[in-house]
Amino acid sequence: MKPANTQISPDPETELVSWGWNDKLASDFETLSGPDLEPGRVTVEFNQFFRIQTGQGEILAEVSGRLKHEATSRAELPAVGDWVTIRRNSQDDKATIHSIFPRRSKFTRKVKGNKTDEQVIAANVDTVFLTTSLNHDFNPRRIERYLAIAWESGARPVILLTKSDLCPDPESMVARIRDLATVPCLPISALNLREEFLAAISPYLIAGQTIALIGSSGVGKSTLLNQLLGENRQKVNTVRESDDRGLHTTRHRELIRLPNHTLVIDTPGMREIQLWDLEEGVETTFDDIESLSSKCRFSDCTHLREPGCAVNQAVNAGQLDSARLQNYLKLQGELQTLAARRRSKRPPTRPPARRN
Repeated sequence: MKPANTQISPDPETELVSWGWNDKLASDFETLSGPDLEPGRVTVEFNQFFRIQTGQGEILAEVSGRLKHEATSRAELPAVGDWVTIRRNSQDDKATIHSIFPRRSKFTRKVKGNKTDEQVIAANVDTVFLTTSLNHDFNPRRIERYLAIAWESGARPVILLTKSDLCPDPESMVARIRDLATVPCLPISALNLREEFLAAISPYLIAGQTIALIGSSGVGKSTLLNQLLGENRQKVNTVRESDDRGLHTTRHRELIRLPNHTLVIDTPGMREIQLWDLEEGVETTFDDIESLSSKCRFSDCTHLREPGCAVNQAVNAGQLDSARLQNYLKLQGELQTLAARRRSKRPPTRPPARRN
């Protein structure tokens, strides 16, 4: 057992560095540390427990009662990719999570269903690989939605277009995505996949940096991860021919370390991805529409039927895709609905006490 009233500071040469530990995190740890606390990174999130990677190896941990009590939302609890402080339990081989380091980025969405709450999909991500296939899954409108969330997260988005060998005209489809997104857009084929894929993404494979793989089921995320690992670590099931959906081979989010010490967060296929507080992300994704909006006659133009609407004029002139505008208006509507629901959840403010 460790002596009481000691704190464990990681050695820069230890295993923890290969999971992304750096000087900034060391500085944050100084403000969070306490008796017997040590830092670690969340690699897997289960129902009640988290797998934590520390400088001394892996350990299972659960959230402390105080952290649970003080959390006002699900987003204030640990997520995969988070750095946390833990205290090892003397009676077993588990630990307790006491605090979360400040996040430098977070990929979030609204939780499924009618509940108004934020869910953190991945934390402390440097690059988001937005993965979609060029056959059944191809959907520019979904890509715009993913881009809005990625820009808001604070990470840099990269679009991976898989299964180009199964698409009759991949060049034109790739061109469509490059027209709507000013981010790297990389087509990937199953033919000579490993060499082609690694060559295309090599600028992002940096030791200590974290990549998140985001996309629908069946687009090939597990196959891509296997290519990065150089092994069949992730089981890959045959997709259904009817809709090209995978069979949920990835069951939970997991932070995985590659041989060169790049970190990858693998995520299950997303059937539903609802927006959460993404005003800046939507503005960045649709910067062309935002720029046109400044030229509208009315500052509060809704781009529907107002006279002097520069956005609709661009659509009529063939300079702006009407489907892109409709998706922009749809996402704006979702954000307004979400904002109204969040306001209705706030407790009423108590009027100030009257003085006699």
